[in-house]
Amino acid sequence: MEAAIITTYRCPNKCHMCNVWKYPTKREEEFRPSILEKLPQLDFANVTGGEPFVREDIDEIVHTLGKKAKRIVISTSGFFTEKILDIARKNKNIGIRISIEGLPAANDELRGVKDGFDHGLRTLLELQRMGIKDIGFGITVSDRNARDMIELYQLAKGMNVEFATAAVHNSFYFHKYDNQITKKDEAIACFEALIRDLLKGKRIKNWYRAYFNYGLINYIKGNKRLLPCEAGSENFFLDPWGEIRPCNGMEETCWFDSMGNLNKESFEEIWNGERARQVREKVKTCPKNCWMIGTAAPVMKKYFIKPTSWIIQNKIRMIMGKCPEV
Repeated sequence: MEAAIITTYRCPNKCHMCNVWKYPTKREEEFRPSILEKLPQLDFANVTGGEPFVREDIDEIVHTLGKKAKRIVISTSGFFTEKILDIARKNKNIGIRISIEGLPAANDELRGVKDGFDHGLRTLLELQRMGIKDIGFGITVSDRNARDMIELYQLAKGMNVEFATAAVHNSFYFHKYDNQITKKDEAIACFEALIRDLLKGKRIKNWYRAYFNYGLINYIKGNKRLLPCEAGSENFFLDPWGEIRPCNGMEETCWFDSMGNLNKESFEEIWNGERARQVREKVKTCPKNCWMIGTAAPVMKKYFIKPTSWIIQNKIRMIMGKCPEV
């Protein structure tokens, strides 16, 4: 079981690809950390938002979640450097992903915050100096920053930190319906270059990242997703009001169909209830074919034979001097 814990919709960034900052939650509406005690044991939890470090009780959230999840990764802009470092000092095994949308000009334009790149990089460097291992960049690729992806990857590679990718999506969660990649050839060429480099290395995790990026190419082309979506079965999202939802990609009409509220019920009652069954039926007929890490990673692990076969086939192709098939 994997989970995304959406702590808040408050956010100091004004991102071009996400309008959540226009629809912030009220501080008093957001779930209390104590409800996380109701969660089942998790293999992985992504703490996200909005910007999770605007939560005054982020320390308590991480502490409580630490009893439930084998691995925790916090997604952040990196702006609140001191709060992030404080959490890391108390939780040496925690993961931190700094969302950076390219080199300084592209990042600050796309995220709408002056000197955002500098804040993010400084936070990452300080975390590295502290000896925190599970750290890295995350980029959401669009027409505006596709070319910067490779440069940012080279920076991450040189720093020996992780590098995560995504492509712009539309959903009610983002309050965006006009995100699209129109320069498809350019974006695909950048992803192809990234895939080649990931497959060249000896790190197995990067080979599966190559497959994930292959899935992003497939998504950009408008094709059916590579693996079935089992959102609401293999993973779930907990929103700031305590609602358990299958994912962050469904349409507005489905988004309001919560599986249940953790403030009012136990997780087991929600997970095994009639509303959860109805939501899972809607997931089965969801037409979006989105490819986001929160819903792609669990099924990559579950149906590991298909990604592994793709990796073996394309490692052989590269040994023969051919390009991977994408």
